[in-house]
Amino acid sequence: MKILLVYPECPDTFWSMKHALRFISKKATLPPLGLLTVAAMLPGDWEKKLVDMGVEPLWDKDIEWADYVFISAMRIHKESVKRIIDRCKSLNTKIVGGGPLFTAGYEYCHDIDHLVLNEAEITLPAFLRDLRQGHPEYIYTSNEWADVKSTPVPAWELVDITKYACMPIQHSRGCPFACDFCDVTTLFGNKMRTKTAEHILAELDALYSRGWRDPIFFVDDNFIGNKQTLKKEVLPAIIRWMDEHDRPFTLNTQASINLCDDEELMKQMAQAGFDMVFVGIETPNEEGLAECNKVQNRNRDLVASVKKIQSFGLQVQGGFILGFDSDNPSIFTTLTRFIQESGIVTAMVGLLNAPPGTKLYKRLLKENRVVKTATGDNTDLSMNFIPKMKYEELVEGYKAVVSRIYSHKLYYQRVVNLLKTYKPFQNSRLRLHSYDLRAFLKSIWLLGVREKGRIYYWKLIFWSLLTRPRSFPLAVSLAIYGFHFRKIFETY
Repeated sequence: MKILLVYPECPDTFWSMKHALRFISKKATLPPLGLLTVAAMLPGDWEKKLVDMGVEPLWDKDIEWADYVFISAMRIHKESVKRIIDRCKSLNTKIVGGGPLFTAGYEYCHDIDHLVLNEAEITLPAFLRDLRQGHPEYIYTSNEWADVKSTPVPAWELVDITKYACMPIQHSRGCPFACDFCDVTTLFGNKMRTKTAEHILAELDALYSRGWRDPIFFVDDNFIGNKQTLKKEVLPAIIRWMDEHDRPFTLNTQASINLCDDEELMKQMAQAGFDMVFVGIETPNEEGLAECNKVQNRNRDLVASVKKIQSFGLQVQGGFILGFDSDNPSIFTTLTRFIQESGIVTAMVGLLNAPPGTKLYKRLLKENRVVKTATGDNTDLSMNFIPKMKYEELVEGYKAVVSRIYSHKLYYQRVVNLLKTYKPFQNSRLRLHSYDLRAFLKSIWLLGVREKGRIYYWKLIFWSLLTRPRSFPLAVSLAIYGFHFRKIFETY
């Protein structure tokens, strides 16, 4: 059996980092972890080929070679998915669809030969059994949650890791919280399911043996969802492994704001090599937090919480949302001020959307406010429901926020603000590569010579060299990130 695994092309968005990747000559940020994991579940005697359209084109000859094309996708990939399906149909190659896009029940399903939905650890074996017996069914689904301890190490041999800036690992699935706009619990449940420490070390070993020495992203939706397992088993094991291997990786992940309440956990994460964490702040307004059931963010000083995490050596990236029913025109100024005061350099601001299956979607459906399907792109100015604030006013306010926070002056001010608070782990190793020097030289030309805001670039460069020399590589990286963000939002 010949299997072609295809990951669709992603549009140029906030997290694509397309304009930043050019500085280090990389094609994409991350390889498709889901497809690589599925590939590891397929029979060993099958021929397998992966095409990640973010780094290489999909040729007709690849489709013609395959007996089946496996497509895994998220909402943001839907336009690319349509094109892939059309090509497969024209070449008479059968399609197997899976991943969040299809599991959520989108309209492309009638063109798919087989749907393997929910978690592949449960539904893929049934499909493979029926396929071997010659009568595969149209759809495979399950209401059960998989035991991630049975998940195999991804088939890294199928991907050229040199094309990527970061490698993904998954430690857990699920989230203990229930934010009403989020579909994580719809897809993966509230109960945290975690891999063993030995499992995580095996995945680190697999990447290390392939020569990887760059960042690793733990893709968990909430890495600290099971704190006790982390503190007693997983993080101590990672710390030992990192020390034994001369600390070859830097690590980053996603977590809830209550991370700041556990100093022991933050210390352990820093010791393990974590230096960055994405946190969903959403809004600085208590009314908005109550509205979306963001209980973990309520009744706390969010600026102080962010700064505390940063002081433990964990740079905070933040997610923010505009468009809650409780938002009024003052939110635009309030949010801009919060982002500046917190020192969150990488601030992802998007308009609220309601993914199918979420509590928000169900409420808005009852209120007859849902008008279309969410795109999954939080930078395209789209909303799939009728907001309480006038849409035109909301969009103009959104544009004003992103144009201000990513203006040269305010952006570079936040970088300095962060570096004043941020304290890298004392024993962290500064590991530089040849492309780091190339990136710095490119930044001098593009940011220090060609850009209009070059004066702010040079102020940061000299300030960091003189006052925070250990954080100089981070300062350069953040300057490059800013170039990408300005490119994304410059048309607004």
